[in-house]
Amino acid sequence: LFAVKSGDTEAAGRAIAPHLAPGAIVLSLQNGVSNAERLSAVLGRPVVPVVVYVAAEMAGPGHMRHNGRGELILAQAPGAEAAAARLAAAGVSVEVSAEAAVVMWTKFTVNCAFNAISAVARLPYGRIWPQPGVEQLMRDVMGECVAVAAAEGIVLPDTLWDVIHAVAVQMEGQFSSTAQDLMRGRPSEIDYLNGEIVRRAAALGLAAPANNALWVMVKLIEARLVEG
Repeated sequence: LFAVKSGDTEAAGRAIAPHLAPGAIVLSLQNGVSNAERLSAVLGRPVVPVVVYVAAEMAGPGHMRHNGRGELILAQAPGAEAAAARLAAAGVSVEVSAEAAVVMWTKFTVNCAFNAISAVARLPYGRIWPQPGVEQLMRDVMGECVAVAAAEGIVLPDTLWDVIHAVAVQMEGQFSSTAQDLMRGRPSEIDYLNGEIVRRAAALGLAAPANNALWVMVKLIEARLVEG
């Protein structure tokens, strides 16, 4: 179960490579849409992308607080069915889906909409949602994500905005993982969230000003943390 931060994917992959059994099934339980591919390149073997829907935070040393949800969606890939069977036997809500790429991009878009805003404001989802201008900003972020996904052959659901709204309701007390990282003085995964859209949009000749603005703001906060 590979669950490191996106910026540590290659280094952690190289560290575990010598210890993997020939038949080991590797699951990437990470944010973003590129980690499984990056990890697979390092390991030289298939990696199963997994979409993780859970709201959690570290409440103290050795203390994890579960704030909501907890289901896993595995992409159809070698070993996925066997892994899903083991997870289900342990009581984990899990399914294997041929539409995992769409589901992953949907969650990725939700993260792009919420994570940076929660980090910059240092507020949970339920507090940022009603603020003036936030809805339009999120819609702009979503639109850019939809355009990039479409250009890469992935059609996101028409209900995407409803999914984003539902997250604000279901996880109203949740701080984004980006916010939690910055509040602990650690680098975030923003390069693999809004920054990922900025890079992919540029490669496709598309504009992504909303995602770019959020990415830049979080990077500025990170720079301040590094400088102390």
